Amino acid sequence: MPKVKYYFNTHSLKYEKVVISLKKKLTRGLVFFFTASVFATAIMLIAYQVFDSPKEKRLKREIDEYKLQITRLNTRANQMDGVIRNLRERDDDIYRVIMEAEPLSDEVRNAGYGGVNKYRELEGYDNSELLIETTKKFDKLSKQMYVQSKSFDEVFAMAKNKAQMLASIPAIQPISNKYLNMLGSGFGWRIDPIYKTQSMHTGIDFTAQPGTPIYATGNGTVASAEFDNGGYGYCVKIDHGYGYVTLYGHMSEMKAVAGQKVKRGEVIGFVGSTGKSTGPHCHYEIIKNGVKINPINFFFSDLTPADYEKMRQISAQQNQAFD
Repeated sequence: MPKVKYYFNTHSLKYEKVVISLKKKLTRGLVFFFTASVFATAIMLIAYQVFDSPKEKRLKREIDEYKLQITRLNTRANQMDGVIRNLRERDDDIYRVIMEAEPLSDEVRNAGYGGVNKYRELEGYDNSELLIETTKKFDKLSKQMYVQSKSFDEVFAMAKNKAQMLASIPAIQPISNKYLNMLGSGFGWRIDPIYKTQSMHTGIDFTAQPGTPIYATGNGTVASAEFDNGGYGYCVKIDHGYGYVTLYGHMSEMKAVAGQKVKRGEVIGFVGSTGKSTGPHCHYEIIKNGVKINPINFFFSDLTPADYEKMRQISAQQNQAFD
């Protein structure tokens, strides 16, 4: 029940009931409502400035977590950059040196990096600098990894070709040391065994018992396997590619046939004394781009340094050839 208010009327000297008009009530109500609204708004503004709402607190926690993750990504990007730099140094200073290839230039490695500002959409935020820097690092790493991957593909192709070339180039003796009696005659001017005159001996003579296996000194294709009327007797020629051809003369028997693919160390025939020969041996030649060269420089896969030096000295002696 609402309270009833009275006031003392000095004219009538009586207490009379206070009667408030509707207009005055409305005015008072509006003033109170307006005052309360202003006061409440002020309190809310102050509260929002000083205290965070639950939603703001959650968002701030998420932002702090994102900043932490971006910082960690930035650290990982720096570590990855060090790994890429190490791979680049190995690629340029080791792998390409071995393959006799030029290192990649800085222009190639940094191709497509930089230029227009493509990070504009990341600007204008509180953490824009961190976001842009991290994004730039990962873009750079992505490009460097692509270039390095293509470089390794190229090095792999070169290594594959290099391995094939190394397997094809003559690199062993045509007769094993365990079957070898002696090194008969080396490359150079020697005394002809038939005519007793100085003549150019274009190979090395390996003396061994008749029937001793003769080995291909590198991978290749048998170019010919036939009796040679020019003095080599039963003779096998192998085309190794890369400009190399080897010749094996005076065989007693040929095992290889023309067109056959042979591997280094594969038996292609046996020691004999056919053709222009004064005793059982294998006359061995290496032809590079059509020019006969000294085979002594190609026995690097089955001789120790001491054995090689000994053979080199023997082959240099001015003795009589076997053919």
